[in-house]
Amino acid sequence: MRIKLKTRLNAITTVLTILLTAGFFSSPGCKKAEGRADFELIQDEILTPNCAFSGCHSSTNDATYGQHKLVLAAGISYDALINKVCQHPRAVSNGWQLVKPGETDKSFLFHKITCEAGHHSGNIGASMPMGGKVLSRGQVEFIKRWIIAGASKTSSAVDDAILKDSAACQLTVEPLPPPAPGTGFQMTIDPFEIPKNFEREVFVRKNTPNSDTLFVNRIQLRGGSNSHHFVAYTFRNENILPAQNSVRDLRDPITGALNQATVLEMQNHIFLGGGTDVNTDVTLPAGTAIKIKPNLPIDLNAHYFNFTNLILQGRNYVNFYTVPRNTVQNEVKMLDLNNLEIYIPPFTRRTITKNFTFPTATRVVMLTSHFHKYGEKFVIKIYGGSRNGEIIYTNTDWEHPLVKSFATPIVLQPGEGLTSEVTYYNTGSVAVGFGLTSQDEMNIIFGYYY
Repeated sequence: MRIKLKTRLNAITTVLTILLTAGFFSSPGCKKAEGRADFELIQDEILTPNCAFSGCHSSTNDATYGQHKLVLAAGISYDALINKVCQHPRAVSNGWQLVKPGETDKSFLFHKITCEAGHHSGNIGASMPMGGKVLSRGQVEFIKRWIIAGASKTSSAVDDAILKDSAACQLTVEPLPPPAPGTGFQMTIDPFEIPKNFEREVFVRKNTPNSDTLFVNRIQLRGGSNSHHFVAYTFRNENILPAQNSVRDLRDPITGALNQATVLEMQNHIFLGGGTDVNTDVTLPAGTAIKIKPNLPIDLNAHYFNFTNLILQGRNYVNFYTVPRNTVQNEVKMLDLNNLEIYIPPFTRRTITKNFTFPTATRVVMLTSHFHKYGEKFVIKIYGGSRNGEIIYTNTDWEHPLVKSFATPIVLQPGEGLTSEVTYYNTGSVAVGFGLTSQDEMNIIFGYYY
């Protein structure tokens, strides 16, 4: 009897051992013991296909490396992330690190990829990945739990099944509160779809709501993820305006061909405000303002890219804040200095320079720049006069270009002007020239003067 009981106990023990080893009694949500390391999964299924490719975070040779100083290639990424200081100034001021083990709220990586409410802000730039890619909710949740669990390189603490949630983790645009009554006005582009594997650029002409002349000193923008730019324009000739409150596409959504009517309408534009960073807030120097006449026609221009098999959504807001007329000493005009002569051969770094001169005395009070992802450095110099060649502006971040104000204006005499000196690095096998898509390049000085 004792022998039979002992035999049965031994058999039960053997079965329990087999079941435990197989993870049969693991609690829900726990990872199987034989699973791959969490960070190995993050590298292979998230970082390598979405981040570590040429032009983004593949190596120190990427055109954008000077901006982010971050390589996410296999074998390098872990040490580049853990407890490392961010390049973004707002993240630095917040005390964040790229990955702070155990703390998602102090991990810049999580802020840049999540679609959770409260984490989307223009203060930390565009969401990642760039280029119209969107991580799934499962991928974002997996990284979140990995950070909470201590962000180990070798442990297997997170359930692999989380990665099966393939729903897109797309950020929605948080509504921008309009200016308080009497302090300004808001204009919007209502939600519109961005088709699969397509770059959609739209224009919507609206009139400002003011019945009296106003003076604008501050422009605040808000837009969605995967946005290339958001710009407000006025018109040179108001006798040939496009239809009001009608969405006009730059490209045909089926063929991708340019709509020539829209292209011709672009020739009538005068830059008013905005740029590459669609979540920015710009204030002119004290005593200067933009004059807004009653019911001024404005063309709102939004450009989004979508390189996924999902239909995404775009939406944009712009607030114009006003100041009293008696505080304005100088009414500013807009600078829009465009160099179309761009050609960068494959695998080549090239600096392109152009001079722009002014026929009358000009006082520059603000400068910013616009180029695309191949741009490494945008320098603006004074051209002519006693300060010829003096650098007055330098920007190395194409996504979030520097907006530089001059409390003491840059004074340029007739015949003097500005020089744009832009360095590009084409990391691809196809030559790059001027164009209207995110895969082309541009070279524009924007700003304000009087």
